[in-house]
Amino acid sequence: MSIWTSELAGTLHQESIDSALLRDNPLGDPHVRPLWVYTPPGYEQGDTRYPSIYVIQGYSGQVTMWANKQPFRDSFIENTDRLFAEERAPGCILVLVDAWTAYGGSQFVDSPGTGKYHSYLCDEVVPWVDAHFRTIADRESRAISGKSSGGFGAMITPMLRPDLFGALATHAGDALYDYMYLNDFAKAVRSLRAYDHDIQAWWKDFRSRVAFTKEEDMSLVLLLGCTAAFSADEDGTPRLPFDPRSGQLIPEIWERWLAWDPIRMIDRYADALRSLRAAWIDAGTSDEWFLDLGAEAFKDGLKRIGVPDEKIAFELFPGKHGGIDYRYPLAVAWLSERLRRD
Repeated sequence: MSIWTSELAGTLHQESIDSALLRDNPLGDPHVRPLWVYTPPGYEQGDTRYPSIYVIQGYSGQVTMWANKQPFRDSFIENTDRLFAEERAPGCILVLVDAWTAYGGSQFVDSPGTGKYHSYLCDEVVPWVDAHFRTIADRESRAISGKSSGGFGAMITPMLRPDLFGALATHAGDALYDYMYLNDFAKAVRSLRAYDHDIQAWWKDFRSRVAFTKEEDMSLVLLLGCTAAFSADEDGTPRLPFDPRSGQLIPEIWERWLAWDPIRMIDRYADALRSLRAAWIDAGTSDEWFLDLGAEAFKDGLKRIGVPDEKIAFELFPGKHGGIDYRYPLAVAWLSERLRRD
């Protein structure tokens, strides 16, 4: 481990992409986005084509955070580079995608409340990477991986676009929404009492001061961002799935959220899921959002529709929602062994 930045055996290319799909997005967020692409050791010296793994972040994450170090731990980029340099896994191209919004995230879906982030990923980033780097431009050689909201994106993207992605890894991915969200909805109602039950009043206050200086900030920004992603009106107005005074669910709005629950999506996209080459699923046994239960349910759903056991890696490990970044290179190594290379 290096205390400061260490020299990579591979190469990190810090690029940018001018997105037509994100231009004029409803939040006025930048349409020119950073895009980091890591190429493994040996890439610069040859003409070999490589499989690619797209890596997407959890809520409030943006691309430069992949270079962050935690105490006594190297960054994801350094750890994965070491994995390839020491030949503990065959080399892959890693694509680090930014889907930040003014609300802190997009859930990697297309929404009138945030913008066309799923289409941006699939229809702009993937073709751009294939055009600029020596990828094997085929779904059998392309995977997607992420944690939390990124794990959600990693679950749904091969369902929606099986033509592009043939493998996935989800670390504590958002799933089993009844357990995941309902308790936080109740807490949000209590927090909104201080803002006359109006999340937009909280949002105005949040933007007027240093972020995350009030206890309720993280849960409310997550709520607002997910509401914008899952239940915005056509004009972009986010509609909460519950009454902000009583907390009672509004069934027609809550159903819009449930339609995005990966567990409920399994049967609708069974053919796409059965076509997967590989699926890595893990979570900590003390996850605060009960995403260990979501991981179990996703694994069980894949098996129920006929995905063979040998295509699934599943593990529950001691841990909470945070601090599990050491798991990411494990999934990269496992996927790299299973993506097609010919």
